[in-house]
Amino acid sequence: MHEVQYKLVRCTINGRAVEKMVDVRASLTDMLRNDYSLNSVKKGCEVGECGACNVLIDGECFNSCIYLAIWADGKNIRTLEGLLGPNGELSDIQQAFVDEAAVQCGFCTPGFIMTAVEILESGREYTRDELRKLLSGHLCRCTGYENILNAVEKTMKKRLGKEP
Repeated sequence: MHEVQYKLVRCTINGRAVEKMVDVRASLTDMLRNDYSLNSVKKGCEVGECGACNVLIDGECFNSCIYLAIWADGKNIRTLEGLLGPNGELSDIQQAFVDEAAVQCGFCTPGFIMTAVEILESGREYTRDELRKLLSGHLCRCTGYENILNAVEKTMKKRLGKEP
């Protein structure tokens, strides 16, 4: 019979220091959803192909479904829930997704937004083609991607002070 091993993981999730004993085989997706009820982290393909589970780890986007929970030890993790303001107000990129009708069923949206946060926090200006490539790690069955691209581009330009 196989013995399940557990390790203590200490990390910061959405600004809060946490510690949890986790199964060494558990994905970060499982830890975030099951132990912390962060349900914006979606279980899509579970093989790192669809981007629905994307979270920021120390400022960089990762597919949390193929990232072991134990690797999060000592890291700073941000999920969509961490973008909300103190009174639950949406961040600028979340509002842009609403304004540009970039949300349909919503399943892929949190992952797309977390990738957009990484793009926006770089402080760089990207061309539309570069943005398309940077967002290409996501699968969406509903929107056709154009409105998502519009939302990210609009927010990028606004943050860089280059509003049309």
